[in-house]
Amino acid sequence: MIVARTEADLKQAAGEIAGETGRRVAVCAADLRQPAGIEAAVGELKSAFGRLDILVNNAGATQGGDFLEQDDAVWEDGFALKFYGALRMSRALWPLLAEAHGAVVNISGGFAHTPDHNFMIGGAVNAALTNFSKALANRGLIDDVNVNAIHPGPVTTERYEEILTTQAKLAGIGREEMRERSLMTSGVRRFARPDEVAGLVAFLVSPAGRHIHGTSQVIDGGGAKSL
Repeated sequence: MIVARTEADLKQAAGEIAGETGRRVAVCAADLRQPAGIEAAVGELKSAFGRLDILVNNAGATQGGDFLEQDDAVWEDGFALKFYGALRMSRALWPLLAEAHGAVVNISGGFAHTPDHNFMIGGAVNAALTNFSKALANRGLIDDVNVNAIHPGPVTTERYEEILTTQAKLAGIGREEMRERSLMTSGVRRFARPDEVAGLVAFLVSPAGRHIHGTSQVIDGGGAKSL
């Protein structure tokens, strides 16, 4: 089952997944910023499948920008989806995950380890989600649920294009120049593709990855220089 706010996007994605895999794909249009959205998603899951083996929390729309121009509402919105959404989904679905001896993967981000004054909300949210993931993994040792976090570097998605636009505006340059500058300063050969991140998720939740637990996996082409 896939969950997002826009029903049209969900139906398109579900059709593509079903076409490639031959599997039934349930959808739920819900805003995971709100507790009511969590309840809707959990209810739809129980109705459609009655069990849960894998939970992937992969949502976030934290805004970049000048720290002095971002009020509390922007910060609260940043935490609402990516942090509280993952927290609430994990809490609500934990009994099903424990029953299935399942797995959780939280998609965090490289800014958890590389603070940036123009992306302070995202960095703070990612750091909080990483800490939460490690603590949840400790609970997973008790209930036999695997938990890991993934920190992608830049990935060539629509979301990255939005971030690139914001960075270009703050730097006062064009977006393509910003793209070239970002690649050059990152020190990597290229940015990641979505399927590469998805492949890592698939391995971590597979039987072969079962002994990888409580970790923060970086997938950024070698961009992160810290240990």
